[in-house]
Amino acid sequence: MDNARLADGLHEHTAGFAAAVENADPATMVPTCPEWPLRTLTGHIGQAHRWAASIVRDGPSPVPDPFDADPGAPEKWSAWLREGAEELEAAVRAAGDTPVWTFFGPQPARFWLRRMLHDTVVHHADAALTTSRAFTVAPDVAADAISEWLEVLSDPTTATLNPAFAELRGTGQTLLLDPGNAEGWLITRSPDGVRWTRATKPADVTLTGPVQDLLLVFSRRRPAQSVAVTGDEALAAHWLAHTAA
Repeated sequence: MDNARLADGLHEHTAGFAAAVENADPATMVPTCPEWPLRTLTGHIGQAHRWAASIVRDGPSPVPDPFDADPGAPEKWSAWLREGAEELEAAVRAAGDTPVWTFFGPQPARFWLRRMLHDTVVHHADAALTTSRAFTVAPDVAADAISEWLEVLSDPTTATLNPAFAELRGTGQTLLLDPGNAEGWLITRSPDGVRWTRATKPADVTLTGPVQDLLLVFSRRRPAQSVAVTGDEALAAHWLAHTAA
């Protein structure tokens, strides 16, 4: 996905998030983000966009606490969220191809545009599930979200950030995410960590369904039973239990 598509997706899902929380009680708890009320979830989105923009402009800064974010009055949430997304896009555009800090070493600034898009997509789903609003994500964005998260999980640095991710190592067990109408994601749990490729081959366990549903299951926003699971269900359950983020 090019930067223009990433930016379009960011604005689309930021707006979708804002619509999902409009007129909702800010104190409503978010079932898929335990201990977070909607106000904190909203604050996290705008806070994260601004934090990523500051990294692109000025270098690394500590990860902010979502409970410290102040999105303002609910009637101003939509504008506040939109401003954060616009700030991030502008920072990435200004940086061009200049490498910037990331958890995984210097990378082009678009890293943060992509990371924040997919964080926003998943939290848009959180908001929609909480307020019983409709949620949709374009197939290309959903597919890139799966690939991006696998890139994160397969980087050796990730296990140092969250010990649970180290439990994803294995002895060659395989999982397949199969959208049915395109290449899937074949994941191998090796002794050195997670490995993956775009392919559709027999695996120890296969999850089959539309790419949007696969993303929601893969990101633990829907139960595995939301898609068809064939093979070693315990292997799928173990994977999902250790990929909380």
